[in-house]
Amino acid sequence: MVVNRLDTTFAALSDPTRRAMVERLARGPDSVHGLTERFDVSQQMISKHIAVLVRARIVVKTKRGRESVCSLRPEAIKTVSDWASNYRRLWEERLDRLDAVVTQLKNEEIRNGKQHGK
Repeated sequence: MVVNRLDTTFAALSDPTRRAMVERLARGPDSVHGLTERFDVSQQMISKHIAVLVRARIVVKTKRGRESVCSLRPEAIKTVSDWASNYRRLWEERLDRLDAVVTQLKNEEIRNGKQHGK
């Protein structure tokens, strides 16, 4: 279930306009009209982008009178962050091990240099 949600989330975030919309909505809700004004695309295209973000459960769209307002669902981004943090820990552990090996090699090189009078 989480993998399917991640697939949908990553697919939605694969478009630079949608990522920019998410960045904008991270600062607070905005109307569809407001988003259309901020981006150099038609309202029809903005609506399509919003529909993708809504399907991915990244954005919630609500009606306020005659206006549709979009809000970010931070928990959707947290799911991606949690998934990525597992890989971050993995790479940090690997880099720590590599650092230990490099340090050990440097120390051996220094010892060998001292033994040979260098």
